[in-house]
Amino acid sequence: MVHLGFWGKLPRPIIGLSPMDGITDAAFRKMFALHGKPDVIYTEFVNVEGLARGAINMLGHFIYDKIERPIVAQIYGIESDSFYKVALMACYLGFDGIDINMGCPANKVARRNSGAGLIRVPDQAKKIIRTVKRASQDWADGITLEKADLRPKIIQALKTMKPHAAARKRLPVSVKTRIGVDKIIAEDWVKELLEEEPAVIAMHGRTLKQMYSGQADWEVLGKVAKIVKQTKTLFLGNGDIQNIDDAKKKIAQYGTDGALVGRAVCGNPWFFAGRNPTIQEKFEVAIEHSKIYEKIKTEHAFYAIRKHLAWYVNGFEGAKDLRVQLMQTNTSSEVEKTIKEFCKKNEIGFIM
Repeated sequence: MVHLGFWGKLPRPIIGLSPMDGITDAAFRKMFALHGKPDVIYTEFVNVEGLARGAINMLGHFIYDKIERPIVAQIYGIESDSFYKVALMACYLGFDGIDINMGCPANKVARRNSGAGLIRVPDQAKKIIRTVKRASQDWADGITLEKADLRPKIIQALKTMKPHAAARKRLPVSVKTRIGVDKIIAEDWVKELLEEEPAVIAMHGRTLKQMYSGQADWEVLGKVAKIVKQTKTLFLGNGDIQNIDDAKKKIAQYGTDGALVGRAVCGNPWFFAGRNPTIQEKFEVAIEHSKIYEKIKTEHAFYAIRKHLAWYVNGFEGAKDLRVQLMQTNTSSEVEKTIKEFCKKNEIGFIM
């Protein structure tokens, strides 16, 4: 039986922020929650084998703010036992849902038959869905982290994260995947997934082999949508969405329940609000983002945010020079000083 959880309460169409490795970290997601809230937000994917074996640092990917709700923890890997343990961690931390990544095309992931590589091994993919659903049910039924045999140091770390959990509840389980590996098998593949009755299937309109080249095939996604419509599972399309109006157009044209948007949102936390920001607003948000990042990810090097700063700085004279300067900053104070000096030099009104 399909358990929709919070998904069943979302208005249609559902337009969400797609998970992106190395991009949708806690600071990035909070910017969207503050400036243009999507209908649903996913974390970056987290490796279940590493976390199940005690890699405490990976718990940093599960940091979130309650203003991001509804928020889904995305996980990836190949070992069903590890999926079980990490799914329980997500339940303990109070996420609204759990998503299984079956779409990452990176060679280091897919060659192990995890990520999009799971398309090659449908029996294992289905076992993983069943396992995560079982973990969600076990959590609702009262299982403890200790009884589930989690590493003591992981349990201790979880307890220090101040989870946003309320009463124990069964979380909905979803899947994000692709239309195939080296050829399109989307219709057959989605039928395999539907056997396990996930709450949601989100599908990127490219094969693993394509990675992010070429065009996302929404015609194929439309055919898949017709199959999924015959069930209680929801279906979201993904790939090459340019703006919020484009998302709504594709949803209506191809009959999906919604869409996830990825690369088009980079540097634009106003995307889901459909706003075109001023230069001054971009500067303000770049500074705000760097301060939030510095506060949340104190154990990580500052350079990881520089790509985000570069995405904010575009569409005006001198943008290239400012990007070069921002790529050399190491603190939020340096970001603010660099931007203010640029504005003063170029006579751009800026108050913050």
